[in-house]
Amino acid sequence: MNKIIISKKEVVFRKALASGSISLKSSTIQKINNNEVEKGNPIATAEAAALLAVKQTPFLIPHCHPIPIQSVTLDFKINTNNITLFLEVVSMGSTGVEMEAITAVSIGLCTLWDMVKYLEKDEGGQYPETCIHSIKVIKKEKHHV
Repeated sequence: MNKIIISKKEVVFRKALASGSISLKSSTIQKINNNEVEKGNPIATAEAAALLAVKQTPFLIPHCHPIPIQSVTLDFKINTNNITLFLEVVSMGSTGVEMEAITAVSIGLCTLWDMVKYLEKDEGGQYPETCIHSIKVIKKEKHHV
């Protein structure tokens, strides 16, 4: 049996910056920009979902431990055919916050898709242009305060 003990690790400042993108039709992006999405504001809803995802990560990924979260910062960059979400998680803890960051990016982007899927479907009900991609940890930090 493998025993994983994190309590022996030092409590230090930890930060992870992650990002990911969703490709959408330009007409969908226009509706987002003009507040014309039927379900409401996709950016605000995706932000709330991403914040919840940070807090729920230990319940979704088996080897993630509950950790104290000091802050979460989100930034959505809306382009002509895609939206990129940049998300930073900060903690003072004994394990990193990379999984929280990429989980939150994933859930934020999935929430965007869910809110605009009726705009993205083609005549056959498929999503030929919609794609979530490039989810990655851009940078992580760990140091004593």
